[in-house]
Amino acid sequence: MGTSLVTGASSGIGRAFASALAARGDDVVVVARDAARLGELAAELKAAHGAQVEVLAADLVADDGVAAVEERLCAPERPIDLLVNNAGMGTFGSFAELPLEGELREIGLNVVAVVRLCHAALPGMLERRVGGIINVSSLAGYQPTPTNATYAATKAFVSSFSQALHEEARGTGVKVMVLCPGFTATEFQERAGIDSGAVPGFLWQSAEAVVAAALRSYDRGRAVCVPGALNQAGAAFTSVLPAALTRRVAGTVIRRAE
Repeated sequence: MGTSLVTGASSGIGRAFASALAARGDDVVVVARDAARLGELAAELKAAHGAQVEVLAADLVADDGVAAVEERLCAPERPIDLLVNNAGMGTFGSFAELPLEGELREIGLNVVAVVRLCHAALPGMLERRVGGIINVSSLAGYQPTPTNATYAATKAFVSSFSQALHEEARGTGVKVMVLCPGFTATEFQERAGIDSGAVPGFLWQSAEAVVAAALRSYDRGRAVCVPGALNQAGAAFTSVLPAALTRRVAGTVIRRAE
């Protein structure tokens, strides 16, 4: 039991993390832009699990929003035992045709906010010699992905960054893990403008299944969690083949799906 902070907690994987952690006995700080949805979630978790839920409405693309969460992570009198960096966004289309502002927002949320929040959380955890971080990446981070170029690149950063932090924290009592889910049934695809109907049903996982796998791996001290046998096979496949081949395969598959 402790206190967990989850970003992007108003829906999808973030909401599933908040629910699972509350069910485990944690108090939860839920972070997202939508204060109303967070309030509904807080009432739900308190009623279902008796958890203490703190609502922190913040836009992690904005500097002041990230600063508010940094301040909460650094509060010594209310330590955070687990940080879940889940908030993220995606864009879909030819990079040259997408608005630059959206791509920069994507980098700000998927990369800059993750780095800032990890930097805020880690010193206190290392000093206390307890705590941990789960950074949510994606199976897309395993290879360059045409029409998802910026998204895949940000997730490759998150995966590399998280694994490096895992090794830096080895032996300190602090755990760092990266979660790399595949297709997950959330609002993400619609917001990113992706046609989820082109993806076969057997490739999809529920947010709850993804989170259950993540927490099992985190408890075991793993550096990486790729939930689902098919996703694990896909990650292994792309890891051993030349990038020139995997990016061409990805481009061909995407063109056929369009």
